[in-house]
Amino acid sequence: MSLSIPEREEFLAQPHVAALSVSAGPGRGPLVVPIWYHYVPGGPLWISTHRNSRKGKLIAEAGRFSLMVDRVAPTTRYVSVEGRASVIGPSSDDDLRVIAGRYLVPEKVEPYVSFARGEYRIELEPEHWLSSDLGEP
Repeated sequence: MSLSIPEREEFLAQPHVAALSVSAGPGRGPLVVPIWYHYVPGGPLWISTHRNSRKGKLIAEAGRFSLMVDRVAPTTRYVSVEGRASVIGPSSDDDLRVIAGRYLVPEKVEPYVSFARGEYRIELEPEHWLSSDLGEP
């Protein structure tokens, strides 16, 4: 059963690790890699990555990408979103703290910020959504 808009937004706002998918060009399957992301219902959906990383280059070339997040307990549920990519600019230290704070214990956030400086914030403008919850717990 598909999720309602508020259900899919609430699910996406949770700190799941996403699978990012982007076209890898003719004769190749898409590049699919795990990635952290940030989302607050009603706000932008964004990732942070180095512009010269493979995924950064492919996103710039394709101009779009997809994210998929899922869980298996208490029920199997997923949300997939695909759309245009916009490189906003260098990720600020505050951007990096926000995204790291979703996934790391507090004492690991600042070391992550130091490690990730130089990444770029890339926003996803959702155009297509898929979602489902495969049953009650």
